[in-house]
Amino acid sequence: MQSLCTYHTTDKMTPKNIEKYSNRYNEQDLLAKFTRAAKKAGIKVIYLALLLYYVLKSPGVKMSDKGKIWGALGYFILPIDLIPDFIPIAGYTDDLAALLWAFYAVAKNVTPEIEAQAKRKLHDWFGNYDEAEIIIGKNPGNDDGNVDVQG
Repeated sequence: MQSLCTYHTTDKMTPKNIEKYSNRYNEQDLLAKFTRAAKKAGIKVIYLALLLYYVLKSPGVKMSDKGKIWGALGYFILPIDLIPDFIPIAGYTDDLAALLWAFYAVAKNVTPEIEAQAKRKLHDWFGNYDEAEIIIGKNPGNDDGNVDVQG
């Protein structure tokens, strides 16, 4: 059996591997992580996590989509991961990758109401912010060139 630290540093960032972190997800730990990481992680990481959180709480979301969200948010919560969160600048890049993967997998569930909820929470935590900081780019798998969510 591998140690927790070895396992996470050698684990590849794949959808299947991210989904296995779903057992790490719980709402209390997620909300605690939000408050600890809000300034360090950067507004885009927190915005993505909030979008996923609000999608998760929405009625009618398929269990397969919830599983992807639980996995990404569980990875976000986990204190030991590919790039430790305490490393300046780079510490949240793996969290961002996991959150982006889940976001693009469930983007069809992101409504204008969910975007508004996430932005209100960002305003509560960050005050006034530049909306350009939270624009999420084009979906790599989306050939029509549309942006899935304009932050």
